[in-house]
Amino acid sequence: MFLKQRESKHFHTGVKISDDGEFLMWNQYRRTYEGMASPLEQNERHIEVLKDAFGIINMPTRVGMRLSPVFHSYVLVSQNARIKRPKEFDTSKVIKADMLSTTIESQFDRAGFFDVLGSASRIVSKETLKDIAGQLIALHKPAPLDFAAKYKVAGNQTDVQANLIRHQCRNCGSEDLSVQYGRYGYYFKCAACEGNTPIKIGCGQVGHKERIRKQGLNFYRECADCGTSSLYYVNPS
Repeated sequence: MFLKQRESKHFHTGVKISDDGEFLMWNQYRRTYEGMASPLEQNERHIEVLKDAFGIINMPTRVGMRLSPVFHSYVLVSQNARIKRPKEFDTSKVIKADMLSTTIESQFDRAGFFDVLGSASRIVSKETLKDIAGQLIALHKPAPLDFAAKYKVAGNQTDVQANLIRHQCRNCGSEDLSVQYGRYGYYFKCAACEGNTPIKIGCGQVGHKERIRKQGLNFYRECADCGTSSLYYVNPS
């Protein structure tokens, strides 16, 4: 049983990898390369978590021995991004997204007899894969976040904090707004003129992309790269 662990990155301005394995992203505004967390190391951490998960669930056996998956790590880069590779450091795991299938096929083509024999012994049925997937999904338990405790907000002051930043309709200037979801994501809908105002957010870090998360009437702005989450707006009830 083989698992391809993929870490996808969108380097729209390209990426450079040093001989020491350091990943650098081009900042087109400052006209220089800036350091960033290694997606290879990030992927390895993900694999370690998955190994722990596979150690918990029920796995099929072969000749009385419990099967353990073999992990293959890949970092997928946008097919339009430029990759500046070093001479020394092995970057074979960093590939363009559209080359994934070809890369996997090449691996099997280069495999020796014993590799093929070992691979055959790890083949499992479609039903077994579904059962394994179901067990993994059952392990997923998102950690509940107490935003009031995290940001030291007492009582109903969460609502007050969200409204400290006053949002206005770009058409009429009214503050009688509600967050709605449309074709292009979340936006403000004005009750006064029925106009739409786009929601523009950003944590300020190059390459990071914040998103809006809805929880009841509350809307939070979150950045996965920074690991931050904060109350952005509260819809009227």
